[in-house]
Amino acid sequence: MTSVCVSRLSFLGLLLLGTACSGSDHEEAAAGFTCPHATDLVLIEGGRFMVGSEATYPEEGPEQEVTISSFRIEPTEVTVARFRAFVEETGYKTVAERPVDPSLVEGYQLSEEERAEFLSPGGAVFRPIPGVAPEGLNWWKYVPGANWRTPQGPDKPAAKADEPVTQIAYEDAAAFAEWAGGRLPTEAEWEVAATAGNREANRNTESPEDANTWQGIFPVQNTGDDGYEGVAPVGCFAANANGLHDMIGNVWEWTADPYTAPRRSAELDGSGEPAHRTIKG
Repeated sequence: MTSVCVSRLSFLGLLLLGTACSGSDHEEAAAGFTCPHATDLVLIEGGRFMVGSEATYPEEGPEQEVTISSFRIEPTEVTVARFRAFVEETGYKTVAERPVDPSLVEGYQLSEEERAEFLSPGGAVFRPIPGVAPEGLNWWKYVPGANWRTPQGPDKPAAKADEPVTQIAYEDAAAFAEWAGGRLPTEAEWEVAATAGNREANRNTESPEDANTWQGIFPVQNTGDDGYEGVAPVGCFAANANGLHDMIGNVWEWTADPYTAPRRSAELDGSGEPAHRTIKG
């Protein structure tokens, strides 16, 4: 089976078929990182695999057998340094840096101040109120000026070179992957790479040594027992059996597959493309 390269780009928001990916930028960016790690692409051999689960969240089902071809995947999330190289070479502007379409706020009862805020380029930032139980999704706040350079907002520290790039929309992730000579993984490819043949063990990571996850009562209190209250630099936690870091924890990652709620068809945007894509991790 032929192998292709897939890139690991992070989901928008903060808690990130063709030729082989180029490795030079990746190797240079990894030099001097906080947590040294391998940078060579990892080969995942193709075959038949069980993916999905009926025992966890409803959206993880159904459990099914799939056939995938061999592919190569990057061992860590795409870093801020590597995404910066892409931007500097191409002049690319992410979705979070572009003007907001006014039609997105039509129908909402907003003051002039609120309307101006929501029409300013920015992104969703995780900002729970300490000690306050959440209602709905009120631990997320739209912050003008939040983007891959300053993912928590312009009044917060800039993202570090060895952290996974965040505030990345699907469109941004796909553009980077094409520039790097590859593509985004399918959901099945991502799950096979993450579970390394032991799906149950990878779904039940609870030890702070295993992954950068929330310790404490979510989202009210984070004890930071794993050493990080926010995003960790790539490669700081042990690799799985496939040699991949942070497949669980740290940040969500984009896949190429549309997201469909259980027993519902995929929604399409105005261009006929899926309106939602699946994130993992």
